[in-house]
Amino acid sequence: MAIMTEAEAKTILDKVVALATADECTAQLTGSDQGNIRFALNNVSTSGAVSNTDLAVQVAFGRRVGTATINEFSDAALARVVQRAEALAKLAPESPEFVPAVGKQSYRATNTFSQATAAITPDQRAEIARASIAPCRAEKLIAAGFLEDGQSFVAFANSNGNFGYQRATLMDYTCTVRTEDGRGSGWVGSNLQDISGFSAARDVDIAMRKASASVEAQALEPGKYTVILEPAAAAGLIGFMTRYFDARQADEGRSFLSKAGGGNKIGQQVFDPRVDLYSDPAHPGLATMPWDDEGLPRQRQSWVEKGRVTDMMYSRFWAQKQGKTARGMPGNLIMAGGTKSTADLVRETERGVLVTRTWYIRMVDPQTVLLTGLTRDGTFYIENGQIKYPLKNFRFNESPVIMLNNIDELGRPVRVSDEGGLQMMIPAMRLRDFTFTSLSDAV
Repeated sequence: MAIMTEAEAKTILDKVVALATADECTAQLTGSDQGNIRFALNNVSTSGAVSNTDLAVQVAFGRRVGTATINEFSDAALARVVQRAEALAKLAPESPEFVPAVGKQSYRATNTFSQATAAITPDQRAEIARASIAPCRAEKLIAAGFLEDGQSFVAFANSNGNFGYQRATLMDYTCTVRTEDGRGSGWVGSNLQDISGFSAARDVDIAMRKASASVEAQALEPGKYTVILEPAAAAGLIGFMTRYFDARQADEGRSFLSKAGGGNKIGQQVFDPRVDLYSDPAHPGLATMPWDDEGLPRQRQSWVEKGRVTDMMYSRFWAQKQGKTARGMPGNLIMAGGTKSTADLVRETERGVLVTRTWYIRMVDPQTVLLTGLTRDGTFYIENGQIKYPLKNFRFNESPVIMLNNIDELGRPVRVSDEGGLQMMIPAMRLRDFTFTSLSDAV
């Protein structure tokens, strides 16, 4: 077992801090027990389990910083890793952006742990694979997917008396279903902290229906179209954009949130007034660790309200330099929406394109967050509120900033994860003038 109790972790961390002779010391323990199962061509291909625990020690002599890691926890090993970190610190040049370790903080525990997820067994993983494969075999469809689940803990302490400990669980499931001739494809994904409500049979049914419906895809001339992005499709673009909510990048003129003449766009109207983006470590169903990457307590934080940028991320160094409050990387991102499902948005659309998934997203221009990518696994033409026929996939060139200024209607937010692993609540959305630049032969 790689999961330590709070008492076990604190005992090790206290020893490390006491061993240090540097001006300051911060030690962090992380551990995880993870399991997985992969299936392809309607057969399980691999399964496994991984347990790991690591200790990272960072020390500072003045502005000289050294870091060392180890995964052995005897007294002799702890002494070695501290000595190594201190030796490296003495060799390091002074850091002009050094900020001392945080003082003692108060953290409010969040609901990041599910016993049901922590207790998943190999038999349960096998049953999820069976429930994904069996209906596909019965309908002469081909399933490929991956389930990863696990529990983890984080604990840290420093020479200023700060300490934190919390456990968490997470499961991530994806399944792609293809027709036997490879001309139809459907996809579904679930990202959950608590596996209790998860049904592989329910999820795979969605992917099966999309795979069957996407055969005989027709070509549609590239151009600007009304588009309905399912939450997973929208998350890929919005998650990419949030990386640029960094105040330093904006203040230094390297971001779409840079203001002409210097500074950033906090307080300015950047998006449609219906856009509200915020983070909340205690959000039901999307809880995250109660501290950020610099050890500061997380609170509910607004980033965009009624289309206006309300705040950005400030590292402790940049906050100190600019006279602002430090705000680290959020653990989640929530976008407000309405109450309608994707199906409701389709029924109310005269003409448009439904996109299941966006894939292989890459940056074109950071100043405008212009992104390029492909649609995948179920793209359909909508006419008079109905899915009329499947479409060949597109390459798109679109900025989420422009996209969020072309909102027609927002649906109900659901939990998704972007390619970078950011946990999000994102609504389905109907957008005007989404730009498709070319066709793709991939399904």
